[in-house]
Amino acid sequence: MSDHATGVRSVLVVGTGLIGTSVALALREHGVTVKLADQDSRAVLLARELGAGEEWAPGAERVDLAVIAVPPQFVAQWLFDLQKTEAARFYTDVASVKALPITQAAHLGCDMSTYIAGHPLAGRERSGPAAARADVFLGRPWAYCPGPETSAEAVEAVLSLIGLCGGNAVEVDPVAHDEAVALVSHAPHVAASAMAARLADASETALGLAGPGVRDVTRVAGGDPGLWTVILSGNARPVAEILEAVATDLSAAAAALRAVSVDDGAAIGRVTELLKRGNAGQSRIPGKHGGPPRSYAVVQVLVGDRPGELARLFQAAKDAGVNIEDVRLEHTPGLLLGAADLSVQPESAEVLAEALRAHGWHVP
Repeated sequence: MSDHATGVRSVLVVGTGLIGTSVALALREHGVTVKLADQDSRAVLLARELGAGEEWAPGAERVDLAVIAVPPQFVAQWLFDLQKTEAARFYTDVASVKALPITQAAHLGCDMSTYIAGHPLAGRERSGPAAARADVFLGRPWAYCPGPETSAEAVEAVLSLIGLCGGNAVEVDPVAHDEAVALVSHAPHVAASAMAARLADASETALGLAGPGVRDVTRVAGGDPGLWTVILSGNARPVAEILEAVATDLSAAAAALRAVSVDDGAAIGRVTELLKRGNAGQSRIPGKHGGPPRSYAVVQVLVGDRPGELARLFQAAKDAGVNIEDVRLEHTPGLLLGAADLSVQPESAEVLAEALRAHGWHVP
């Protein structure tokens, strides 16, 4: 798809953090002219060096679309100021909260016909322009929230942006959006942080025994606390409601386990019930390409911690005609060795295992 086909030939990106710079890099790959603005001049300089675009000069020629990539509490003021100077024909944002900026923008008297709120559900644990990638949005949902005043031209411009970035456009009501991301993103981050906080004072023995389970549960806790404080503040009520429900379940499980510890064996049934509900909920998470969840077989293979091992492993799978659906690596403490768990279609598991053994790999 070319920029001429979409009608979006020039874009102003305000906020050169991870998401803003990733948007800019994705657009540059399609030949779109990108201007960059940020209150942090060093962030703009780094984004420029990465090839994301050129620095924007206020009062410059109007662009087709302005992408406001700042925390949700600051979107409306940026929108108001940009519209006042007619910086762009149309405007959108990429904040992870939608009801707040929309309400604030209307209160400020912004032109709501040229603005459409958006949110790409993509990102990384790292932050800042150095972590940006042009492919971060590929195949990812990108919510957009047209209002009653939104013009068809504004919607078309935002859909063009999403298409150029490789996202999957999903129209959603802003309140429904905020409730949804509270459940699938914001509350899980707080829950992961609560578990990870237990590790801050953990013994060296406990840390030495850490495996993939605790790494999976705490992975997102590595995000920027300052950024997440701003995000959570903008979606406080829905997140609080989810956390209260989770806390109720955890308190009930803790009480049941306490009872088990004093010989009330029947109490463990309450924990089992929570585990079963967890199984049911986890099974509803969409699978590959957003389709229904799939059950894969896992082929575990031992790999050496040296250059080229994974490339050889994937080449062996390719030669066997087996598609690897997912891969997980677990390193062995103290050894230059690890285990790779390769998820494949069940009917391909034995084919892959035999092919790997034939190439000298150790498959338990």
